[in-house]
Amino acid sequence: MSHSNPDTHEATAGSPGSHRVAILVYDQVELLDVAGPAEVFGEANRLGASYDVVLVSPDGADVVSSLGIRLSVGGAARDGSPSDTFLVSGGDAYPTAAIEPELVAATRELAAGAGRIGSICTGAFILGASGLLDGRRATTHWKVAHKLARQHPTTRVEPDSIFVRDGNVYTSAGVSAGIDLALALVEEDHGPDLTREVARRLVVYLQRPGGQSQFSVPMEAPAPRTPALRSIVDRVTADPAGDHALPALAGHLNVSPRHLTRLFRTEMSTTPARYVEMVRFDLAKSLLDQGHNATHTAELAGFPSYESMRRVFVRELSLSPTAYQRRFATTRPRA
Repeated sequence: MSHSNPDTHEATAGSPGSHRVAILVYDQVELLDVAGPAEVFGEANRLGASYDVVLVSPDGADVVSSLGIRLSVGGAARDGSPSDTFLVSGGDAYPTAAIEPELVAATRELAAGAGRIGSICTGAFILGASGLLDGRRATTHWKVAHKLARQHPTTRVEPDSIFVRDGNVYTSAGVSAGIDLALALVEEDHGPDLTREVARRLVVYLQRPGGQSQFSVPMEAPAPRTPALRSIVDRVTADPAGDHALPALAGHLNVSPRHLTRLFRTEMSTTPARYVEMVRFDLAKSLLDQGHNATHTAELAGFPSYESMRRVFVRELSLSPTAYQRRFATTRPRA
């Protein structure tokens, strides 16, 4: 796997108008961190772009991914010509293992001549060890974001972002977020129309901007310990638009509304009404992303009215539903 698109590479490699994308790989690299972005660039080539995607390793030797699949490498970091875009993939070994000196040296070498620098998932730890995140905003997989912040105290880590751009340095969250980042880079180069077609062909969402949360409401909330409360949470998330008024929810458990409220506060640090509201808010964002108009979205998500949905959007995002839909109609993150 030296290139993401063998059908088009010969026509684009080294040509004056080609955009060179170098992806740094190493033994035990996460395969999807490499293949996901590479396929985005390859699909863009099929639609008229001219990306020359090459895999490089610190010493030019082929590498074996975390799944045991061998990746054919196009050369060593020090041997290649400068890249327009340089990406470093993540690996399961980080952040627990120390970054090898040769990997740090290769990263600095490739970054020095690159117009754009980026990382996928735990590749941020490699950028950090190379000094490329000092004084910058960054993100990585939410499970290890706190470790990135601890190891690099001058870096402002944003654990809730899918990807973050700070100047010409981009960092992205776990595995599939590398696809979101690559789509954003293609949009910078070729605009939203071509990028939207790339996303459509790959059957992925275009509407995941960098500032969007890595989490949905059910993922963020702690799992209830009480089976009865868990059944209520499952009921709400399975049908957000259903009748989830407090008396109705309490009636399902044959408990008083006060007792159910106490359970929610104790185990989930919220109220039943607020939990239902946030699940509906999460669904409403998804529906707006899919192109539903705001009034229909309020109805489908279970809000009593458009105005009640609008109040939640303004409170949570400082945006109306319509403004949210306009802003997140592309991959571009908020300024």
